[in-house]
Amino acid sequence: MFSRLRKLPLVLPTLAAVLALSACGQSHTRVTTGTYAGENGANAPYLYVGPLTYEVQLSRQLNPFNAEDAAYLQGVPVADRKLEPGQEWFAVFMQVYNSTPRVYKASNDIVISDTENNTYTPFELGGINLFAYRAGPVPPNSRLPVPGTIADDAPAQGQLLLYKIQIASLDNRPLEIKIVNPENPSESASAELDV
Repeated sequence: MFSRLRKLPLVLPTLAAVLALSACGQSHTRVTTGTYAGENGANAPYLYVGPLTYEVQLSRQLNPFNAEDAAYLQGVPVADRKLEPGQEWFAVFMQVYNSTPRVYKASNDIVISDTENNTYTPFELGGINLFAYRAGPVPPNSRLPVPGTIADDAPAQGQLLLYKIQIASLDNRPLEIKIVNPENPSESASAELDV
């Protein structure tokens, strides 16, 4: 009996640590700010904006001379295709969840900014781009991208938000994404992007 009691002080801290770690990252915790860490999105926060939940799957620079990246750039308006010196294409791949019994509109107000307050808005990509984020209705109990679509089956598993940013903004990290509720602009959420 005495030997069991001697082990108790060792077991209690271990049990406390396990309980503390299991509380981290629970999906039912409502988060409106956070840090995106890891290319697989394992530590990305679920950002709650009104009734919808947004999750960044991946964010990265794009190389227009790479075959995969060139597909992401389809549908860029002709006037915007050329990069000026010091500019770069930047992609954010997003999933949007609607776990309610109603249809809700996904946000069309999603900007990224750097620590110097340079702010960037995404391009509206033409219908030819099958990866593009579309700020339309999200059906009840579903998500964007719709399962089985090209955007869902692609490596990033998210819809594309495409930005043209200054390369200097990559030096002014972290970049932050901000999402505003289209039905109530006073509600928003933000998170740091992993670049």
